[in-house]
Amino acid sequence: MELRSLTEAESFTTKDGSTIRELHHTPAQSLAEASLAPGQATQRHYHALTEEIYLLTAGGGVLEVDGESREVVAGDAVLLPPGAWHELVAGVDGARVLCMCAPPYSHDDTYFE
Repeated sequence: MELRSLTEAESFTTKDGSTIRELHHTPAQSLAEASLAPGQATQRHYHALTEEIYLLTAGGGVLEVDGESREVVAGDAVLLPPGAWHELVAGVDGARVLCMCAPPYSHDDTYFE
């Protein structure tokens, strides 16, 4: 069994500008927690290969996916298919998101306008 704790995971900034703490990264998938400060936004991007699921665990904001924008709050889960342009703008309380990626997150699979 591989057990990792958020309190022990080192943070780093992804190519889209969010700060993440990666918990697991295997050849098949990855799991990380991303944090955005109030008003902070990720840079609009897509992943050609990776399917993502965002689970908001705290805060919220506005998530835009392929031109459709929706308010998201803690408890919401959003499926981001490969090739979907997306951007998250954190609300007044910031945003904390669990990001599940299959195949795993890669800077090389992150594309910008």
